Amino acid sequence: MPLRIAVDGPAGSGKSTISKIIAEKLNLIYIDTGAMYRACAYISIKYALDDASLVDKLQNCDILFRKDGQCQRVILEIDSDELDVTDEIRGAEVTAKVPETSKIKEVREILTRKQQEIASKNDVIMDGRDIGTVVIPDAEYKFYLDASAEERAKRRFDELKDKGEDVNFEDVLRSVIKRDFEDMNREIAPLRKADDAILIDTSNMTIDEVANKILERVLD
Repeated sequence: MPLRIAVDGPAGSGKSTISKIIAEKLNLIYIDTGAMYRACAYISIKYALDDASLVDKLQNCDILFRKDGQCQRVILEIDSDELDVTDEIRGAEVTAKVPETSKIKEVREILTRKQQEIASKNDVIMDGRDIGTVVIPDAEYKFYLDASAEERAKRRFDELKDKGEDVNFEDVLRSVIKRDFEDMNREIAPLRKADDAILIDTSNMTIDEVANKILERVLD
């Protein structure tokens, strides 16, 4: 049986950064499920699709992860084209579209099947919002990362500023709080901590401290 580590938590809790570190340390495949949902939102916007048309489009689309040095690129194989959408899926328009797209039942079913197939054949660390509760509920290790809304907004604000975007902290904070509410209250696979997941509050922890806490548990 492959080793499977599930990492859940709200936006900005450090899931992706920490999961990449653990993947590197333990030689695991890192699956960024959030990027997969962002890719779906990007497709919806790029092709101006309604829900049904998006589901049809996804049936003939692959979302791939390709390692490029220390960076992991997100690649769409769609309509005989190969598109690197790593940067595009992090933009404000896509970010705003993700909650709407991720609520579509058929979209979640398609992506969940893809994620489960990967996890059934490989040693993985997978992060998202329903990994330990829906995607791989029988994972050997489950973690739930959290932090205050203010701290998570600050991280997002700093990230956007570093990219040269003109943003206001209060706007970012409102966006984080809105996203939390939508994720926690959606009908399908809402964000919640699995009963057997280990809770880690990352608010006052460094990246290395969080990574080491997870590594200690996995390697114990």
